[in-house]
Amino acid sequence: MEDTPAIEAEGLAKRFGKTNALAGLDLRVPQGSVYGLLGPNGAGKTTAVRVLATLIRPDAGSARVLGHDVVADAAEVRRHIGLTGQYAALDAYLTGRANLVMIGELCRLSRGEAKTRADELLERFDLTGAAGRAVKTYSGGMRRRLDLAASLIGRPELLFLDEPTTGLDLRSRTVLWDIIRGLAAEGRTLLLTTQYLEEADQLADHIAVVDAGRVIAEGTPDQLKASVGGERIEITLTPGTDIAAAAAAVKAHATGPVRVDSQLLKVDAPVSATAGMTTAVVRTLDEAGIEVDSITVHRPSLNDVFLSLTGRAAEAETDQDFEGAVA
Repeated sequence: MEDTPAIEAEGLAKRFGKTNALAGLDLRVPQGSVYGLLGPNGAGKTTAVRVLATLIRPDAGSARVLGHDVVADAAEVRRHIGLTGQYAALDAYLTGRANLVMIGELCRLSRGEAKTRADELLERFDLTGAAGRAVKTYSGGMRRRLDLAASLIGRPELLFLDEPTTGLDLRSRTVLWDIIRGLAAEGRTLLLTTQYLEEADQLADHIAVVDAGRVIAEGTPDQLKASVGGERIEITLTPGTDIAAAAAAVKAHATGPVRVDSQLLKVDAPVSATAGMTTAVVRTLDEAGIEVDSITVHRPSLNDVFLSLTGRAAEAETDQDFEGAVA
C-alpha cells in the first residue's frame, strides 16, 4: 500500500459566499513525507486541510486520503488521520490528562487503554509534571504540545498540522520542530501549513505554493528557491567611488544587468557559483583601483519564491476566511 499516495486531490473547489477558497486545487502527497502547503493570506491552505480531513465537503473535484474518498468514505478517512488546527482544541477547565483520556475514549479506546495512551503521550511531550493541572494554566507552548499529543491518541498514519506553531515564541516553536522531526523519523506522513517560511524550509521534504485556491508551484525547498534565479553578490563601495566605473568593471561577471543603489552594487550570479565568482569580482575591482567596504552573498529564500510567484508575502489565514462554512 506504500505506492498509494497519502493524499491525492484533483480539481478541488470550495466556495464560501462570493469567495472561491479553492478553485481547482490538485495535490499529490507520497506516504512517509513531510509536505508543506505555503501561500499568502486567503490562499486556501486551511480550506484544503478541512476538506481533506473531512470537516467540510468540496463543491467539486475529488480527493482520496490513503486510498479512501473523503466524501464517500469519510468515516474510514477519520480512522487513519489526526488533526492539529491553528488553535488548541482542548477543554481549558479539564486537566491535561483528562483531555487526553476523553479524546482517547472518543477514538473508541477502552477507558484503560485511553489512560495508558494518555500517560505515554504526556511523557513523550514532557507534560507529565503538568498532567494534573487544568489546561487553562498551561503556557501557549504547553497547550500546543498537548494539542499535538491529542491528535496522536489514535496512532494516525497521516497527521495534518495546520499552522501548528502560530503565536508561539521561538523557543516553543523550536521544541515543536523537534517533535515534528521525530514524528517524520517514525515514517508518519505529515501535511504542514505554516506562516513561517523558515519552518517549511527546515521541516518539509516538498512544498506546494498555493494562491487563489490553486497550486501554482511545487518542488523541494531547494528547487523552489532555484526557480527564482541564482544567488546575488552585493558590494558596498567606499563613499566617493565612481559607481558607474565599478558597475562597468564587474559587468562581465554578472548573469544579468548590474543594479546600482547608491554605493551598492547588486550582481546576479549562477546558482551555487558565488564562491569563485566573488573572488573574481573582488580581484576585478582591485585591479580597477576601486575600493570595497564590504561584500555579501544573498541566497534565494522561500520569501523570494513567494514574492516572485504571488507578489505578496505569506501570512496566516484567519477564521474570517471560513465564515459560513459547514461540515
